[in-house]
Amino acid sequence: MTHEALPRMTKNGLVVDGDGWFVLNARESRWKSEGPLGRYCTFEGRRRFPQLGINISVLEQGQVMGKYHRENAQEGFLVVAGECMLIVEEQERRLATWDYFHCPGGTDHIIVGAGPGPAIVVAVGARGRGIGGGTVYLISELATRYGASVERETTSSTEAYAEIFAKLPRSRFVPYESGSLPGGD
Repeated sequence: MTHEALPRMTKNGLVVDGDGWFVLNARESRWKSEGPLGRYCTFEGRRRFPQLGINISVLEQGQVMGKYHRENAQEGFLVVAGECMLIVEEQERRLATWDYFHCPGGTDHIIVGAGPGPAIVVAVGARGRGIGGGTVYLISELATRYGASVERETTSSTEAYAEIFAKLPRSRFVPYESGSLPGGD
């Protein structure tokens, strides 16, 4: 029988550190704010989930979910509110509420907030270098127009995000921002 993992309160919201099943409302969970990369909730504590990552991203117009990249692991992205611009294999595709982007491993991609209000995107992906991993951050002329390209191809996330993270506070954990998710607070 699998036991229930109990959440603990941090100054920025609830997190779960142990193994086991749990239920946690996104509004009560701890979030991260990463400036031009938007705000997101991972539902994770000290350790990342070993097999499947999930997050809810809130992107204002022009904010990017990351740098243009590909990885070996499969991912999926569901826009639950607002509008985004998907850059996939050097093509632009507008995404609107309830559009789903299936991203097989090895697909070059990134998502950018593109509407007049915030976009909310639920992202899921396989985890672990042995399972998929292997992220490569790519140079892209199209992604550069959105501020989503690296200047030099790399497999290092530290290198890919160095300039952005250097301008942010050391701890980027924040509480849920009231009104960020639909359905009332």
